[in-house]
Amino acid sequence: MTETTNAPTRSGFVALIGAPNAGKSTLVNQLVGAKVSIVTHKVQTTRALVRGIATVDHTQLVFTDTPGVFAPKRRLDRAMVTTAWSGARDADIVLVLIDARKGIRDDEERILEMLASMRQPKYLVLNKVDTVEPPKLLELARELNERVDFAETYMISALTGSGCKDLLKKLAETVPEGPWYYPEDQISDLPMRQLAAEITREKLYLRLHQELPYSSTVETETWEEKKDGSVKIEQVIYVERDSQKKIVLGHKGETIKAIGKAARKEIAEILEQPVHLFLFVKVRENWGNDPERYREMGLDFSA
Repeated sequence: MTETTNAPTRSGFVALIGAPNAGKSTLVNQLVGAKVSIVTHKVQTTRALVRGIATVDHTQLVFTDTPGVFAPKRRLDRAMVTTAWSGARDADIVLVLIDARKGIRDDEERILEMLASMRQPKYLVLNKVDTVEPPKLLELARELNERVDFAETYMISALTGSGCKDLLKKLAETVPEGPWYYPEDQISDLPMRQLAAEITREKLYLRLHQELPYSSTVETETWEEKKDGSVKIEQVIYVERDSQKKIVLGHKGETIKAIGKAARKEIAEILEQPVHLFLFVKVRENWGNDPERYREMGLDFSA
């Protein structure tokens, strides 16, 4: 059903707030019905605001996947946490995602304290409920609702999709009437060059979860559409030290080949065209304090 029917259209922004690894990116992908945000087991995978767009009958929902909220120690940490809260304050509805297995820890305590100053309707979303006994879930939901005035409470599994349709339906009914912000077939506001870089960063993290420090990033440098319908993409993986470069390259280049193969396959599936992906590794010392890198990621360097 499209926007051109007689029924009034609705639209709204929905922000997801939660601790690192609460499942925000997985939930956004589940609600949108396509991959728009990368997912790894490494904390703070999401660095900037990523918006996924879902259409439910006459309603367009724009989901903002925010960086996880935690105690910041570095400039990059502070910028990400600041970005997360700014994304929440700009939304019509805030989904507060809690990992039901972990319950209320230090990061969740900080989130609950910050929510007191937010005026938007807040929905409590308990994730990974399939791994927790019902009595424990009910007790956690009761405690959280006593702490914060949540308008709704949902128990879901972002991974399997359990409970997500009910959440999506309620959000679609709640956002105000108004025009759509994006074309009907658009699922993300992330430029394809940036999404391709994010996919490569995901494969990098998945391959080197324990070995590679947090300080690495990926940038798409060239994007060339070829006459045969394929696309040639050149990306640079930036690390801070030569020792990290050796880790990314691997023995006889085996690691970077595996990263490139996995990234190329997924990018080609999204583009629905053949992809020639070329990866390079460069050392950029202290890139975490480079204002230009922050601008490219949509983060506030001065946070």
